[in-house]
Amino acid sequence: MGEYYNQSYTEEEIKAILQKIQDCITNGNYTISLNQYRQENIQFINEYRLDASKQKEILLNIEVLDFCHSLKNINPGFEHEILYVFCPQQNLFNILGEEESIDIYIKFNIIEYADNKRVIAVSFHKRNKPINYAFR
Repeated sequence: MGEYYNQSYTEEEIKAILQKIQDCITNGNYTISLNQYRQENIQFINEYRLDASKQKEILLNIEVLDFCHSLKNINPGFEHEILYVFCPQQNLFNILGEEESIDIYIKFNIIEYADNKRVIAVSFHKRNKPINYAFR
């Protein structure tokens, strides 16, 4: 893992972070990035016909054991942000109706201003590189 990656968390710490993420999702304070720089997210959602309720279900079913690592945002102006990567496995049906077991790479950014919390799923797509789980 490079200098930006961090796996030195306890399960309790990740449980608290995941609770914060899932509270935002439950309350509708989240988005999945679907802009021109996130074509992989758009393709994944289209390939598996993931409507908004299925996307939300996937996000709410993430568990502590799905945690991989955190990393520092390296985009200029956002270096203070920490991104959290999870990789749950889920059975999904592709566009042909065939069931597949998919490793879903999900990278979250938690945005907090005063009492306002919001979560952005920056990455939401099939895993496309090797990952290491922190607690498996």
